[in-house]
Amino acid sequence: MTQADTVARALDREPARVRLRPTMSSDLEFVVSLERDPENLAFITPWERTQHEAAIRFPDFRHFIIEGGPGLEAVGFVILIGCKGQNQSLELKRMVVRDKRRGYGHATLRVLKKVAFDELGAHRLWLDVKQHNTMARNVYEAEGFVVEGVLRESVKTADGFVSMVVMSMLQSEFAARRDKALEMRA
Repeated sequence: MTQADTVARALDREPARVRLRPTMSSDLEFVVSLERDPENLAFITPWERTQHEAAIRFPDFRHFIIEGGPGLEAVGFVILIGCKGQNQSLELKRMVVRDKRRGYGHATLRVLKKVAFDELGAHRLWLDVKQHNTMARNVYEAEGFVVEGVLRESVKTADGFVSMVVMSMLQSEFAARRDKALEMRA
């Protein structure tokens, strides 16, 4: 089964239930532990705890805990940057989900796009993802993000340099997807 087949199967299932809530200082041990998890380290560049503390307080950032499942327990976190920027271009800086292949990534992106475009007035929502992270890239593409280009060998890792794929969605693309019932209503 290919990655695309896995994503398609996940989309055929009942959508995962998630909600976003602002990250609190008491959540930071959970956040840092997710970043340090060997399953996630190949795909992200972890932050220090102090960077997360600053992101919680800085008005240009939105740092959320992803709550999911029947009991809405913490299943991940997500960070948006540029929330106060004049260009209305928000960056999805980081999304880490603990329980993979349960639909939490798709569900989180749907809620996050609604927050970005409807609540924060974004014109553009963008991200970069390590080129070898095909599972995440497939999720982003399935959720309507468009590849803009590749930042070749732009991040240094212990194993050498890796390339980053830049992806984005414009407000007009989000609206068109909403018209096709692919996005949450306002």
